[in-house]
Amino acid sequence: MKGFLEDANYSIGLLDEGATLADVIDNCIYEHTHTGKKAFYVGDLGKLVRNNIQWQNVMAPIKPFYPVKCNSTPGVLEILGTLGVGFACSSKSEMALVQGLGISPENIIYTNPCKQASQIKYAAKAGINIMTCDNDIELKKISRNHPNAKLLLHIATEDITAGEEMNMKFGTTLKNCRHLMECAKELGVQIVGVKFHVSGSCQDLQTYIHAISDARCVFDMAEEFGFKMNMLDIGGGFTGSELQLEEVNHVIRPLLDVYFPKESGVNVIAEPGCYYVSSAFTLAVNVIAKKTVEYDKLLPSGVEQTRNDDEPVFTYYINDGVYGSFASKLSEKLNTIPEVHKKYKEDEPLFASSLWGPSCDELDQIVENCLLPELSVGDWLIFDNMGSGTLGEQSAFNDYQRPLIYYMMSFSDWDEMQDAGIASDTLMKNFFFVPSCIQLSPEERFSTAA
Repeated sequence: MKGFLEDANYSIGLLDEGATLADVIDNCIYEHTHTGKKAFYVGDLGKLVRNNIQWQNVMAPIKPFYPVKCNSTPGVLEILGTLGVGFACSSKSEMALVQGLGISPENIIYTNPCKQASQIKYAAKAGINIMTCDNDIELKKISRNHPNAKLLLHIATEDITAGEEMNMKFGTTLKNCRHLMECAKELGVQIVGVKFHVSGSCQDLQTYIHAISDARCVFDMAEEFGFKMNMLDIGGGFTGSELQLEEVNHVIRPLLDVYFPKESGVNVIAEPGCYYVSSAFTLAVNVIAKKTVEYDKLLPSGVEQTRNDDEPVFTYYINDGVYGSFASKLSEKLNTIPEVHKKYKEDEPLFASSLWGPSCDELDQIVENCLLPELSVGDWLIFDNMGSGTLGEQSAFNDYQRPLIYYMMSFSDWDEMQDAGIASDTLMKNFFFVPSCIQLSPEERFSTAA
């Protein structure tokens, strides 16, 4: 590996056995309370190490290719690159970012279903050959701009049980695969494999069985056209739960052993994104404004009013929102609930509350209705499982200030990396020791991801 990104200036706190991430959050809140009350993340990079070990234990030999758009902060990319994970990129900027880590083109795939011609040319120049395709227009575009491209036909899955339409929006049918192979043959484009994606919200794991069976049909079809297929991409949709990982593996392993045995020479890969990073990051936000509202305006439509009219109802505004760290809230439900940082009594009354971002936009609602003790301006809220979706993305909200990021790792995870021989000298020099008995100062001890 080449080492750290040249424009990335950050460090990783190495926690001894007496220090915890909760201690780090407490200290950072203490510091921010006195220096500006900015929102910030604490990222446990050791979680990435543990998740990778779990993946190897459960899913090997399926190789993970991490989707960079899920979280493109330099600490995450550096650790995953050191762990030997591949990268799935959806844009020129992501490809360039990963190349800056010294990742070989063979470990990068270009997965955007709608590619710009200029970015296809960039991939060709960079030697990034593996990319996905699901229609003849994309196929012709790729043939004109990347003569050495190796395509994975993206086939649609059939899961609509959870109201997911994205799977059918991207991906081609089995019937159309034959047409695409005919076009590829005429254009001289190589087709080397198949990709499918099953949503993490899918409740029916039989969807994997149908998808793998369809993939086998495409492989058989490819033989008729003389294509030598050697790759199957089973996509993402891994939530981070060990139980879900084991359930998926239990379903797909027998079918992979039958349809794509080791002796077939087919490399099976996957694109776990949230799996690696979601639970690794905690977000701390500050209450910047507060007001009392009418209860019936706070309730979701169709919910019956049951409270006492004398009880106050609060709306809180915080210094991060859907135009920043909560951008995924615009398209999906928030998968984390707020935790009040300040200590309060167990019998302290809870009040109906809603949380909003700082833009004052009607779309900038983070939590529609929850029960919280009464908060004051300046109080802090903690959100877990905030590692995927927006970290590394530039906000469209002009006044949005990107939260600071504090990277941490425990001694045990650090030892795990060293014992596995995957901790390079370049990476190790960016660690610093964090004694449990001192307070951490962001100005003195941390650099942040820009």
